[in-house]
Amino acid sequence: MSRVLWAAWRWGSAAVRGPAGRPLSQAATGGAEGGGAEGSGGGSGSREAVERLVRAHPVVVFMKGSPEQPLCGFSNAVVQILRLHGVDDYNAHDVLQDPDLRQGIKNYSNWPTIPQVYLNGEFVGGCDILLQMHQNGDLVEELKKLGIRSALLDAEKDQDKK
Repeated sequence: MSRVLWAAWRWGSAAVRGPAGRPLSQAATGGAEGGGAEGSGGGSGSREAVERLVRAHPVVVFMKGSPEQPLCGFSNAVVQILRLHGVDDYNAHDVLQDPDLRQGIKNYSNWPTIPQVYLNGEFVGGCDILLQMHQNGDLVEELKKLGIRSALLDAEKDQDKK
């Protein structure tokens, strides 16, 4: 684990644990029908509203707090991983500011926890999945598909020159 990411863990949260994520190739199929915040009224937690947010940008993060001030260790870790890769241009949504959105995104992805990361409108997973993708190199490849060159590739080039 890199020093920056280790610092995020040390200062931001306990070790990451969670359920195994769905493969990246599986699209977000939504959650339970009816009830809760997932009505058809078009509110911030409705399926339609969440779908618009998820598809509005190539990289979308639903988190607690903001990238400038994450309010939980897992959200902080997602922000740090994206920073390591040089991904600064992404849409972040603070679910603590909108309880309907907080429940709506959980229903949409059928994933119970926050943060949640979407790449090109597709649900990737939470902090644990993003960390795993970072560690095994899959995140570099997925960013490349979005036309985003990971800053880690440039860092590797600099190391090779030394």
